[in-house]
Amino acid sequence: MKVAIMDLGLGNLRSLEAAFLRLGALPVPTADAVELERADLAVLPGVGAMAWASEALSRLGLDQAIFARAAVGRPVLGICLGMQLLFGEGSEGGHGLGLLGGTVPRLQAPRLPHMGWNQVHLRRSHPAFRRVADGEHFYFTHSYHVVPDATETVLATTDYAGGAFVAAVAQGGLLGVQFHPERSGDAGLRLLADILEVMVA
Repeated sequence: MKVAIMDLGLGNLRSLEAAFLRLGALPVPTADAVELERADLAVLPGVGAMAWASEALSRLGLDQAIFARAAVGRPVLGICLGMQLLFGEGSEGGHGLGLLGGTVPRLQAPRLPHMGWNQVHLRRSHPAFRRVADGEHFYFTHSYHVVPDATETVLATTDYAGGAFVAAVAQGGLLGVQFHPERSGDAGLRLLADILEVMVA
């Protein structure tokens, strides 16, 4: 099972590669649009600024590969900034892919970035989250969050500094998580395993 991990130069992808290797998949970091479109699963990771990332996606033609996958329901997983890029306008500048309606404002919290382990609260069922318990802990590091137009896309939320934000979304073949499953221990590996099983296989 080939997993194309989009390499935009936004950070170290080795922990994500290692997680997929542990699950028996073949992870391939790539900036090649054809490879991305043909892979069994496309993963859009990233830590950084939306403006820079969206420009890189456009320059490399990866945005068109993602649009092509989304148009036929082929699976795309967005992690952290990658989830935010599935949406539209970001308050830090730049514009995401607009595959999901909504905005990406800055978190309203006294201390940013939000970094560490937090509970994820399930809001509806999804096959990829079938072995994630309500209230299970995942690892986060971010300063922005998504506000979807359609509440039915929301899979899970997290509480931080007295407020709640969206932790996971899904629509068709698109799945986005604000946390880092590859850095979330057994819970993250279970989630990635089920993504491979129910969204790809």
